[in-house]
Amino acid sequence: MSYRDCRLWELGPTEHILKDLAVAAKTTFNRNDSAIVIVVTHQACQWFIHAKDPSGCIFDVGPRGKQYRPLGSRGTPYAAYDQGSPADYLENQAGYRAFDSAQMYRNEKEVGSTILQYLSSNSNTSQLEREDIHFTSKLESNSSYDSARKSIKQSVQECGLGYIDLFLLHSPYGGKAARLASWKAVEDAIADGEVKTGGVSNFGIKHLQELFASEPRILPAVNQIEVHPFNTRTEITSFCQQHDIVVEAYAPLVRALRMEHPVISSLSKRYSCTPAQLLVRWSLQHGYVPLPKSATKDRIIKNGEVSGFVIDAKDMEELGGLDEYLLTDWDPVDAD
Repeated sequence: MSYRDCRLWELGPTEHILKDLAVAAKTTFNRNDSAIVIVVTHQACQWFIHAKDPSGCIFDVGPRGKQYRPLGSRGTPYAAYDQGSPADYLENQAGYRAFDSAQMYRNEKEVGSTILQYLSSNSNTSQLEREDIHFTSKLESNSSYDSARKSIKQSVQECGLGYIDLFLLHSPYGGKAARLASWKAVEDAIADGEVKTGGVSNFGIKHLQELFASEPRILPAVNQIEVHPFNTRTEITSFCQQHDIVVEAYAPLVRALRMEHPVISSLSKRYSCTPAQLLVRWSLQHGYVPLPKSATKDRIIKNGEVSGFVIDAKDMEELGGLDEYLLTDWDPVDAD
């Protein structure tokens, strides 16, 4: 059994489905006041599938950082675009627990302080604690070891959360020496307890191979890249999954550029879902962690309600055939 196998499992809405899953995986089934937990033991690793949220979460306590990876992670709105408040994502009706930030977004402090305010407020009826939240940030630019190490410390201080769950190199820009030096800074931040898990973003296959060849102490757990049916990046995503690197898909809703595409419209009607839900579901069925964003509270909630349908194989293939290498943002995957 691999992490890749586990994260493709869907958590059903009823307890008996969870029990069936536990039996099928030869696991133990536990229930406490706050959550239903299935514990899968595999060699030196333990896989925790956490059913507290409607979308479910997977907790990885394996050798790559001992930190959970959310199955249904949602992106924090970019502050520059005035896309709502992180508090809207945290409320019980929305059920979001994972937030994507970055030094470049200039919102680490805003997101961190909003999370802390929510956790200590009366609105936190689920009695969430810091450990229930997954906060991601990213290094703005690769440079020397000392500069990267200092920058990571500043991010930890800026967010105010005590530590960062997942810290990524935001891009491969800067050249080989800067990439490897910056990654060493991430490794040391993990060793010092400032970061739980390390990863990369916008890395192409050659950048990942370069990192592997350097024989790092810690391998990247995540590669966050733009992925959606109109830019499937099959070679990169396949490489990542073959090497047990989680693909986090940013811009999974194509920044609303293809919501009225005939295929998207037709399949949304077939599955009685919104175009956004269809796109999120496509990502999940590929085993990716989608990071959708919205400025509207109603859409924030709906974007997470994707457990009620499954796209069949034929329709998944049709969606994959829409690939036109559409870019909605930068594209550093071929950078030197």
